[in-house]
Amino acid sequence: MSKSVALLLVLVFLTASCVIVAKPALSSADVGDDYWVSKMPMHEARGRLGVAVVNGKIYGIGGDVDGLYGAVYGAMLSYTNITEEYNPATDMWAFKAPMPTPRGHFGIAVYQNKIYCIGGFNHNGDTEVNEVYDPATDTWETKAPMPAPRSSITANIVNGKIYVISAPYNSSSNYVYDPETDSWNTKTPPPYEITSYASAVVDNKIYFIATDYTTSGLWSGPFIQIYDTLNDKWSIGAYAPTYGINAVAGATTGINAPKRIYFFDETGAQVYDPTNDLWTVGASMPTLRSNVGVAVVNDLFYAVGGEFLPPSNSLFGNVTTSAVNEQYTPVGYGTPDPSYVPPTEDAPPEITVLSPENKTYTSSNVSLTFTVNKPAVWTGFSLDGQDNITITENTTLSGLSSGLHNVTVYAKDAFENTGTSETITFTIAKEPETFPIRLVAAAAIVVAAVVLVAAVGVGLSVYLNKRK
Repeated sequence: MSKSVALLLVLVFLTASCVIVAKPALSSADVGDDYWVSKMPMHEARGRLGVAVVNGKIYGIGGDVDGLYGAVYGAMLSYTNITEEYNPATDMWAFKAPMPTPRGHFGIAVYQNKIYCIGGFNHNGDTEVNEVYDPATDTWETKAPMPAPRSSITANIVNGKIYVISAPYNSSSNYVYDPETDSWNTKTPPPYEITSYASAVVDNKIYFIATDYTTSGLWSGPFIQIYDTLNDKWSIGAYAPTYGINAVAGATTGINAPKRIYFFDETGAQVYDPTNDLWTVGASMPTLRSNVGVAVVNDLFYAVGGEFLPPSNSLFGNVTTSAVNEQYTPVGYGTPDPSYVPPTEDAPPEITVLSPENKTYTSSNVSLTFTVNKPAVWTGFSLDGQDNITITENTTLSGLSSGLHNVTVYAKDAFENTGTSETITFTIAKEPETFPIRLVAAAAIVVAAVVLVAAVGVGLSVYLNKRK
């Protein structure tokens, strides 16, 4: 081998070595989970806002825009009614119709693709207002207000009902709203204080970061406080690693990541496993802030807006609001929860009927509400064994006669697999019997007629006697 050829081979080897060494290390985004990235911020900086998801789009509603905060008098803030829509697919924000009542720290929940904004705080204090936004029409509607004004509340949807829960020290409540009937009910309130906004739903149970406010005036928490909506009972879970009074929360579904509840606050991120009642610590938000809004889309978290508060011991200070939007990929992302069974091509849709229930109704109009576990190309129902009626969404069974009824819901997927729900049997109460009233009225008429005939007879007898 000549010296020139040998030199050429050495140069090739060294060049290849340099290329290999120069390859950059894996970034946090390449790891696959437990990392944050920045996204397009909102147009308007806000804290204490409501955040909700409809059809994969995120809506940031209301909140406070500026003000003062201090240990002496609390917060003196300016509230807004701005509504913005964020599309994660395009990373773009757009203004939408503003909320009628400017406010912050309200409960927010989604039912049938409509966003319910309930209660909150504005310039007049706590409010009981209940306003609903329809993204499909970009319009607002006013519904029945809460039984009492409340702020710093959580709103969670379970089986078609919205649970609005508030538990500041010595003043707790649990109001349940039925969107179908536009009516409110009262359930058992939480036993301990609950921090603002920090709640999420897993398997029909609502989980809160809670604190035990002792008689000495100190918090002994935080711990998990769990509300079972099916039996209206509360229980206590494990204590969390740290405490954050302005925490927010969201839950993964088990489809793209294991079922977990993530609590975010100005101290970091805490992860709760509801199956094993265990806590771990996740990556903190890059921009640590209070009173953010959190949305979950396809098991990815979006932390939107928030505030930078002065020190808690300050007599007063300026509140600086944020428009930051940061996306979090949770721990184990890309690995479905072991308990999650994804639908397959061969499996028919699974249908769960939420309403009607096996009970007696006093109204002849009953809502038909159901869920399907996979996309369906057709849905319909059969009432009392009659032919199927095609529907595209939840509906109302109207004009039902008194007596026994049954309903079955069907759904068909793109592979022509048809799923059938359980047949629900229910009763429409009979109307109050009106026959006795009619009988009394008829009897009264007969008596009056008899009296009249008798009177005529007496008069005629007197007349004839006078003629004689």
